Amino acid sequence: MKDQNGMTPHKPQHPRSQQNSREQRTAFSAKKLAAVFTAALLCLASASCQKGNPKLKTKTLSIATASGKAVTLAAEIADTPQTREKGYMFRKNIPDGTGMLFVFEEDRVLRFWMKNTPTPLSIAYIDYKGVIKDILDMKPFDLSDVSATGYVRYALEVPQGWFGRAGIKAGDKLSLDF
Repeated sequence: MKDQNGMTPHKPQHPRSQQNSREQRTAFSAKKLAAVFTAALLCLASASCQKGNPKLKTKTLSIATASGKAVTLAAEIADTPQTREKGYMFRKNIPDGTGMLFVFEEDRVLRFWMKNTPTPLSIAYIDYKGVIKDILDMKPFDLSDVSATGYVRYALEVPQGWFGRAGIKAGDKLSLDF
């Protein structure tokens, strides 16, 4: 049926059906937005894990044990504020026989935590002469401070338990010729 202008009159919808239709569109838009946001976060997380923490320059370190045995390991060197801040964050695979040496310009009581670090680690705090003062274990993602018991200049992180498996104890000495 057409009105006097030749137009088909529009049948008004029931107010409730208009409201339901609006709610459905809003719900659909919210779901779509949430999906896009989630995808973006996953993409960023993946990119930061892969690109945000590249391997650092590596040196072969040697530790002399009390028994006279020399133990070597390949260690990445973190010697700038930026590399020390990142450390092993986001690293999921840290093989035995590897580590990361944190080098500081002066002696201090060092404190480390495990923010964004999924792998259990052991840390050795080392003084300016290369003498290991403390060896402590650290739990993944733990935000508690793991502190040196005195002034030190270096910290060496390795996979948890590696120092014990390699026969390294407090009092052993890291060669500082790196």
